[in-house]
Amino acid sequence: MLGTLDAGIEYYGLEDLITPLELAWDDDWDLVGPVAKTVDAAFASRSVTTTNLKGALAKLDRTARHRCAVTMVANSSPRYDLHLMNAIGASVTCSNGFVYAFNILIQLGALPQITYFESPRRDTFDSLEAGVADFSRMLEHGNEDKVDRLRDYIAQHMIENPHAGEPGSKGVPQGRYMLDHIRKVRWAFIAWEPVSESRS
Repeated sequence: MLGTLDAGIEYYGLEDLITPLELAWDDDWDLVGPVAKTVDAAFASRSVTTTNLKGALAKLDRTARHRCAVTMVANSSPRYDLHLMNAIGASVTCSNGFVYAFNILIQLGALPQITYFESPRRDTFDSLEAGVADFSRMLEHGNEDKVDRLRDYIAQHMIENPHAGEPGSKGVPQGRYMLDHIRKVRWAFIAWEPVSESRS
């Protein structure tokens, strides 16, 4: 993701305005990160998976002068096809982390704004068995016995991919087949004005 951001920064000539930093939530940002209140905007996209969500949000808040934002999943993990999982009777845990983030920000005194959006995913494969092998990665946490249902579902819903052979989202050539529905991942974009005070 940082590579894509770096490419965009270079393409638009924003090297003097945007400085990407790769920091772990467990790092002591006072030692390795940005100094408090030294950036206009601080955001974390799809990376706020931590055992200390309040601490992570507070770090972003402490870093920015004008705006903070995070993007968090607002249904099942992006690794799952919720439509497919429901169709074969597999259980999926949906994430409520974005709700916790919203409530934490309210507790901190912020007035967070949430915008929801969906990103489409199109999984492609070259044969029924390749599709089963690919999608079976979703069958974990007690769903391992659903492989036969998965195979039946894929057999009934696989269609020819009109873009087979073209580069896919990660540059890999797309497979010959795809499912007859688009996998959608719902995201919550949460933005707020920082509430922490600048340290002297």
